[in-house]
Amino acid sequence: MTTTTPEATTAPEEITAPERTIAGARERIDVLDDRIIGLIQERMAVSAVVQQTRIASGGRRVHLSREMEILGRYREALGKPGTGLAMTLLELCRGRI
Repeated sequence: MTTTTPEATTAPEEITAPERTIAGARERIDVLDDRIIGLIQERMAVSAVVQQTRIASGGRRVHLSREMEILGRYREALGKPGTGLAMTLLELCRGRI
């Protein structure tokens, strides 16, 4: 026996304005998420070039003062949760230290 959700049984002409607004906003969020993921992947690739170049020239893989700048920028722009987001980004881009 299959069950249906109320959304599945609603005829298109019965969709309310709030439901249309929510559906449109969710579509926009999905597009934004795809862009964000793409930008993160691009950032990871650029970070890999920086790390490889730094190591090849005798430097360290991680530059802690630079990471502190990044953490500060995210915290200033997004508040305390920005720090956690920046930490996650740094981990994605350079790996765990």
